[in-house]
Amino acid sequence: MARHKKIQAPEEDEPGLDISSLIDVCFLLLIYFLVTTQIIKKEQELSTSLPATTPSETPPDLAPMLILLEANGNISIKNETGVIELLESDSDARKLPNLSARLDLHKSAADMSSSKALVQIKVDGDAVSQRVTDILNSLAGAKITEITFTDLLDPEAN
Repeated sequence: MARHKKIQAPEEDEPGLDISSLIDVCFLLLIYFLVTTQIIKKEQELSTSLPATTPSETPPDLAPMLILLEANGNISIKNETGVIELLESDSDARKLPNLSARLDLHKSAADMSSSKALVQIKVDGDAVSQRVTDILNSLAGAKITEITFTDLLDPEAN
């Protein structure tokens, strides 16, 4: 009787994944995106004061500036004579130089008359909210804090 030896094949290690190089690549990509990403400028903080619950008995020395924001992004103001003047028509522009210049004039006129610069904003319901934020940033740049959002019901007030 011959003895037969059973030869067992050596057990192969289970195939494994060496993930150390994968982790290195992930960290390199993370560092790359952290370095190359542009940080978006935060919106300016605007400390606004809400209007009082009862109207003031003394009218302001300087009439409030009325800013109109239309649904298409156009920004207009209603000047002292009641004429609506278009200031900004580029709805994609984030900086509003014409509006900022007018706000600076309004602020300096209010400072000269020793009163507060009052601004009313009338926003169309279909207007993009980013455009409202751009207007608020312009107001913050001019250091105007007395702001009221209004909905004019008088058809002649538009």
